[in-house]
Formats: sequence, structure tokens, C-alpha cells
Amino acid sequence: MYLQINHLRMLRALSETGSLTAAAQQLHLTQSALSHQIKGLENYFDARLFQRKSRPLKLSEAGERLLQLARSVLPQVEECEYSLSRIGSGVAGRLHIGIECHSCFQWLMPTLDLYRENWAEVELDLTLGHSFSPLPALKSGRVDVVISSDVRADPDLLFLPLFSYESLLVVGVDHPLALKKFVVPQDLGAETLITYPVEQNRLDVFSLFLHPAAVQPAAVRHVELTPMMMQLVASNRGVTSLPSWALHEYAENSRLRFISLGDSGVWGTLYMVMRRDDRKKPFMDAFLQQARTTCFEQLPGIKRVRESA
Repeated sequence: MYLQINHLRMLRALSETGSLTAAAQQLHLTQSALSHQIKGLENYFDARLFQRKSRPLKLSEAGERLLQLARSVLPQVEECEYSLSRIGSGVAGRLHIGIECHSCFQWLMPTLDLYRENWAEVELDLTLGHSFSPLPALKSGRVDVVISSDVRADPDLLFLPLFSYESLLVVGVDHPLALKKFVVPQDLGAETLITYPVEQNRLDVFSLFLHPAAVQPAAVRHVELTPMMMQLVASNRGVTSLPSWALHEYAENSRLRFISLGDSGVWGTLYMVMRRDDRKKPFMDAFLQQARTTCFEQLPGIKRVRESA
């Protein structure tokens, strides 16, 4: 393909200025260089671009056709160039978030509302993690950030802590375990455990409490909505385990009891996971800082975690 963007810019400048001298100045070229470009186009297509000796310059039929193309294409090119420069400077970009933590909407939506106020040029989107494998999707570029408590060793990914939290067991007020200060793994061996529809190794109650003790509940029931979980637990149709901060809104529910997992409790850490190459992008760091700020303003019982170097 012979035509180039600089050819279109040349035709637009000739049309706007009406003279070779003024067009050359606008394009930061010598008049000789501009004349050389014009002659090259005319020789290649065997067609004159403008009528000779006309003052101001009058484009020929071929010149008008190229000018029409220039007016159509150049605004799109220049808009794209502007967008690329904004992306390159970290002011604009894409932030598609994959969420493994079903109860994260409590703090994530306020975070996004505040973030949009200062980063309007960042394209935001959310995908719930039970419908895909979040970390492979992050590595492949389908999403740009994953909110997860599932740490994996991967040189291409960064796991940046948002906060640590205690996981609690939730039982009905009439449940036999309701009077205990804490439970041991064996206490759940005869229970129906209600969980979100994700793999067991991505749930703290399994990965940090039951699996290390080689204990499996009698049954596992999957439920997507936290309020439905609470209804089932309150009617003694199972027990569940959730982060303490996600249970705060149910603290006054007299039909529920919250119990520690083990005498020292089970503590997990929630992370913002990103590709290592994205760490220095300003809009990514801004989202991390906004998320941390919002969490500690709104979530009770969480603790700060030092970010490793």
C-alpha cells in the first residue's frame, strides 16, 4: 500500500492553506520536501493532485478524492493518537475486575463510585469469579485485576494485600454448636456447610480450617446470595462461614450466632491481584489505594497487612 498518513496530512494542509509555502510551514517541511512528496504521489497514481499555476491552489479531481479520505480518516487517527498518549501516561486505560469474593460488593461498589470521580477515562467492568477461572483470565488479559484470597506462586502476577480478616462460623441460635466459643474442625464433620459456588480450595473454611485437619462436612450446599445463606442458617438447614466484616449487617439478627473457627480464629487476607507489568500504571495504583481507603473506612474488624517488597 503506497498511501501513508503523511500523504493525507499533506493534502489537508494544502487545502487549508492554499499554497505550497504555507503548507510546508504547517507540516514543518521544506518546500522542496513537500514538492517531492507531491510529485511522488502524482507519479505513482499517474494523476495530478492540483491545478498548476492556480492561486490559491485548486485541487484536481484526484486531489479532492484524497482530501475526502483525509477528512474522514485523520480525525480518527488523531483521536486514537490522543487516546494512546493518555494510555501511555497512565491517565486512561482499561480496568476489568474479576471478583472471587462474592461478599466484596459491600465495599467494591463504593470504591468504584469514588474512583470514577478522578479517573473518568478508565474503562471499568466487573465479572463474577464463579463463571470463569480468574487467575488464568488475568494472565491472558481477559481481566486486569482479580480480587481474591487465593495466593498462587506466579512470577507474572503481583498479590497486593488489601486487608486481613477473620472467618467466622454462622449457626442458628438453636443449633447445638451455638453455645460454643469456638469450634474445631471435627465439629463440622456432621454438618451441611453452605458455601458460594466456588472450588473448595478457594474458601478459607476449607483451605485454612477443614482440609489441614482432613475433615470434610457431611454435605455441601451451594448458594450464590448471602441473604439466602443467612435464611437457611437461621432455619437450621445448615451452617456457613463468612468473613466477619461481611457479617456485620447481620450482627443484630437474634436468630444467628457467630463462632470462631478454632481457639485462635482463622484469619485470611484479601488481595488485589494484577499483572506485574501493570504495577507502575498510575490508574492501577490509584485503584489499589482507593480500595484500601474505602475498606478501612467502611469494614469493621479488618487489619492492615504490610505489603512485601
